[in-house]
Amino acid sequence: MILGLDISTSIIGLTIIDNGSIIKTDAIDLRNKNKYKDIFAKYNQVQGELMDIQREYNITHIFIEQSLQMFRSGFSSAKTLSTLSSFNGVVSYLCYRELSLKPEHIAATSARKACGISIPKGQKAKEVVIQFLLDNEPNFVVEYTKTGKIKPQYYDIADSIVIAKAGWELVQQRENSGS
Repeated sequence: MILGLDISTSIIGLTIIDNGSIIKTDAIDLRNKNKYKDIFAKYNQVQGELMDIQREYNITHIFIEQSLQMFRSGFSSAKTLSTLSSFNGVVSYLCYRELSLKPEHIAATSARKACGISIPKGQKAKEVVIQFLLDNEPNFVVEYTKTGKIKPQYYDIADSIVIAKAGWELVQQRENSGS
């Protein structure tokens, strides 16, 4: 079984795939400032979730969306990129410690390409990914807010599906080539 993660400090999307099929999707919502007063409380929550996964599923591979490595105009600041990279590193370590597996990191663009998703110029990647999954993945269903917008956690879940599916493809290629 493959565990795919889309990590951020607010919501972590997770997907478990077995034999190419989605077994579980979920989101770890870390936005409650009263419950998660600091980054360490978030780490503890993620650790608990990973321990639950370890008890319930026989995970053989972990794939994590690679954190952003460069600035893009109008996007994240240096502080945000640094925090996200640090959080990604700690969650990667927690995966290793709790599941005894070294996670592999995949760039979002590579993962989307492996899944056959192309982002037309000028369109938002997250919106294209959501629509692709709604059109092509019967097990992917989203919920909407009162104003008709997709609830935020479904973007993270969608990204974790893409990471897990890309990871599955990578494992299959390795097995077929004998690596």
